[in-house]
Amino acid sequence: MAKLMIYTDGASRGNPGPGGYGVVMLYGNVRKELSQGYRLTTNNRMELLAVIKALQALKRTDEAVHLYTDSQYVVNAVQKGWLKKWIDTNFAGGKKNKDLWMQYYEIAKPFSIHFYWVKGHADNIYNNRCDELATKAADGSNLLPDEGFEATLGLTSL
Repeated sequence: MAKLMIYTDGASRGNPGPGGYGVVMLYGNVRKELSQGYRLTTNNRMELLAVIKALQALKRTDEAVHLYTDSQYVVNAVQKGWLKKWIDTNFAGGKKNKDLWMQYYEIAKPFSIHFYWVKGHADNIYNNRCDELATKAADGSNLLPDEGFEATLGLTSL
């Protein structure tokens, strides 16, 4: 039986600055890539958004998801229980990215997700491809607003 593997990465040109995410999804012989750029965001937001977008792209919830990321922020928040504590305290103490973490929390519920940390910019071809997708998206011309981040800065539609 095929194993569903997802690789994700986020990038930001400046932190904050233009950013993007990249996703490579593998299932048997099927490969799908996703990416998008944002005009003003942070690296951590793009790392997390990559995971969200990958899960949103899945049509079935009955397969175990093996998710590979170079973001210790994402892996630790889930595996070490940080996210549960953040939710229980309504993100007290200035914890960031509540909007995206709540999106992740809701979308992840029906899935069995196994997170794996991989070293970034190393020898993992899929992680490297995600990095290429994310940086190309960040450098692109069709950048979307990261409305959640821009709202925290008091910015409205630019």
